[in-house]
Amino acid sequence: MADRRSAPSAAPALPSLGGTRSSYRERVADALRAALIAGELRAGEVYSAPTLAVRFGVSATPVREAMLDLAKEGLVDAVPNKGFRITAVSEKQLDEYKHIRSLIEIPTTAELATTADLAALEALRPVAREIVDAAVAGDLIAYVEADIRFHLGLLALSGNEHLVEVVGDLRKRSRLYGLNALVEAGRLEASAEEHLEILDALVARDEEAVRAVMTRHLGHVRGLWAQ
Repeated sequence: MADRRSAPSAAPALPSLGGTRSSYRERVADALRAALIAGELRAGEVYSAPTLAVRFGVSATPVREAMLDLAKEGLVDAVPNKGFRITAVSEKQLDEYKHIRSLIEIPTTAELATTADLAALEALRPVAREIVDAAVAGDLIAYVEADIRFHLGLLALSGNEHLVEVVGDLRKRSRLYGLNALVEAGRLEASAEEHLEILDALVARDEEAVRAVMTRHLGHVRGLWAQ
């Protein structure tokens, strides 16, 4: 059981999710997904709803409901009378997720350099800055949550809702266990600033620059971020 041993001493602030979801339960689920992706909830460990509730500064009921949602997505398994076990993801699966994401995200984002409305692109700049701020603060949950909003927001500008759904599902299933090490080494901020670099290239209508930055950026998924 990982209830006491795995819980950190300081609970992240749930309002950092930005209130973009329609219900408190969904906001809690978003926070849990971000913690899972960031590697703060470890594969194979069992976490109880009360312990996670303390961690996130909320009551146990929305946590329990949110974990049931994550169980439907295959991200956790319910363990009777104990809590929820984080499902394991193999190295092969992570490589496959990254490969599929590269095939979708790089060309789609690059194409936005010629098709996206400039005002719509600039509307994502505050989110890109949120990512940098979270990296500076070492807040991995806020970092992952803002990173997801940024990239899915960009892809949404393509007008292909199914594409956004597919990439969103792949991101949920990913694990970025190396983020803590990057924070400790002071290297996460440089990676975070690539989001601003992507936006700058898009606004400049430089498709090749967008492709180059996105290729480098997604390379971190199975490079820096996964170590």
